[in-house]
Amino acid sequence: MQIREDRSLVTYIVLNIVTCGIYGYYFLYKMAEDANIICADDGKTTSGLVTFIVLSFVTCSLYALYWYYSLGNRLAENAPRYGLNFQENGTTILLWYVIGACVCGIGPFVAMYILMKNMNELAHAYNTQNGK
Repeated sequence: MQIREDRSLVTYIVLNIVTCGIYGYYFLYKMAEDANIICADDGKTTSGLVTFIVLSFVTCSLYALYWYYSLGNRLAENAPRYGLNFQENGTTILLWYVIGACVCGIGPFVAMYILMKNMNELAHAYNTQNGK
């Protein structure tokens, strides 16, 4: 199975606006699914969409921040398996989400861009390594 390696922030924003936020949930679902495939041998699992929605609601979005932080760390930890090295990890993602939101509200977009960039690079390496 080939992993998508062309995620785009512009597409993400436009489709989120057009679908009134529904695409954002689909995007998170696919990110978790792809992370679980690419990082399968690390002994961890990125929780899916239902868990994300329910726990984010119950914790007033604190779980969402934890989810992004964990995904950022997981991608950075698995990068060396594919000959990559990411400067950004979960802490970078979390800082952009929390503190960057105070900078004209662009922080969450920067954090999402970093996650997309890292996932695209890992997906490309995974596809290349597995001959897809």
